[in-house]
Amino acid sequence: MKAINVRTILVGLLLLVFPLSQAWADKCQDAAQLFKNAGDSARFFENAYGYAIFPSIGKGGIGVGGAYGKGCVYEQGRQIGTATMTQVSIGFQLGGEAYAQIIFFQDKRALDEFTSGNFEFSANAQAVAITAGASASASTAGSSTSLSGGKKDAVTKGFGYNKGMAVFVIAKGGLMYEASLAGQKYKFTPL
Repeated sequence: MKAINVRTILVGLLLLVFPLSQAWADKCQDAAQLFKNAGDSARFFENAYGYAIFPSIGKGGIGVGGAYGKGCVYEQGRQIGTATMTQVSIGFQLGGEAYAQIIFFQDKRALDEFTSGNFEFSANAQAVAITAGASASASTAGSSTSLSGGKKDAVTKGFGYNKGMAVFVIAKGGLMYEASLAGQKYKFTPL
């Protein structure tokens, strides 16, 4: 009798969780569509081995800041897991913002590096900001960022893979002085 009750409870929990995970996958697909329509990031979908997409990352700080987002990880068009991104930063920063982020993986080695455990970008990592509202400091020291007039007309100059990864962001709202990839930590969870 107890086994039936436990089984019934487990089935009930799975039915509750499935719609939530399906809804999250839909958010990832919606965000992917934004990047597919946004200039040069679209071409990466054609040749990337895989990608991780974060539909919404929230970031804020006053001196000490933080960011968090949840996303989906794809290998050759098939979702293989989820990932979370966390970031803690100390230094001159003020404000808050929300943005979508996609990380393209050039090959299996780059995807394996990202999914091997806790991944963190190095200090020279760079991202291309796709909207005009994004801060010009959307990349870390020494990198260049091209800005465009809107989500569907991004312009990027000479940007490609760096160590097997290419990162693009679309600003969703807010205003913050400071935006970098350095210190972003990612945790992958397979399906």
